[in-house]
Order: sequence, then structure tokens, then C-alpha cells
Amino acid sequence: MIPTLTARLRAFAAARDWEQFHTPKNLAMALIVEAAELVEQYQWLRPEQSAEHAATDEGRAAVADELADIAIYLLRLADVTGIDLEEAILAKIERNEHRFPPAPEGGDPS
Repeated sequence: MIPTLTARLRAFAAARDWEQFHTPKNLAMALIVEAAELVEQYQWLRPEQSAEHAATDEGRAAVADELADIAIYLLRLADVTGIDLEEAILAKIERNEHRFPPAPEGGDPS
């Protein structure tokens, strides 16, 4: 799925002559802006309200839009920098599995 989405986003940017703007710096900055817009969905909500936010149709649609924006910029940044995102994710998971072994049964996860 990642290669298909990446190719579609690359074609979308090319058709609009946006590659000139899709530098690593600009894409990283846009990614952070979109992440902030996701945070805004939960700003000032109490913990229980934040858990319920995406359960409403309006909240779910807003969160989905922000997640999609984040993913789009993330995929474009990976593409522009030549990073295989799936490979990077799998490598990071493996490092984390070694770094953070499972908690003993019945033990404290921290």
C-alpha cells in the first residue's frame, strides 16, 4: 500500500508542479503543522472527552482528515529523501523490541 500511495502522491505533486516546494525542510515543517492541527482536535478536552471525540461522526471525520494530512506529508518526505518508510518502520520496531522487552507477567510495565 505504501508504494501505491507514494506513487499517487508523487504524480499529484508533479501534475501541479509542486516538486519545487516539496523539499525536505518544507515537508517536515508541513508535517509538524498538520500534527499541530491534530493536537488542536483534542485541545482543552478532559481525558474522557478526548477518548470520546473520535466516536462522534464530526470528531471522527476531523481526526481522519488530520491523520490523512500527516500521512501524506510523511509519505512525501520519505519519498523525497529516498527513505523506504516500511523498511524504516520495521527496523525501528525491531530496535524498540530489544530496547523495551515485554514486562514480566503481572509486573509493572515501566
